[in-house]
Amino acid sequence: MTKSELIEVLSAKFPALTAADVTATAKVLLEAMRNALEDGGRIEIRGFGSFSTVVRPPRIGRNPKTGVSVEVPAKRAIHFKPGLELRERVAKSLCNEPR
Repeated sequence: MTKSELIEVLSAKFPALTAADVTATAKVLLEAMRNALEDGGRIEIRGFGSFSTVVRPPRIGRNPKTGVSVEVPAKRAIHFKPGLELRERVAKSLCNEPR
């Protein structure tokens, strides 16, 4: 699902809101999530999951084409852990699909 698809779903679910209101709300929500992760915070949405950042230490990698060793610097990466309800719903939906 893309951001524009999310906005369409929200607009259909809440017809009293204008498309501009829904768009602004989605932008504010996503910006708040982005800022929390940039600041090293954690986002927890009950029933959905949690987002956090993890520090990846520096390491020695290899250029796959040449085989030359390359230093890969430390970096922060985003980690998502799905909540129990989401895991169960996804597992259940996969079991109901025809093969």
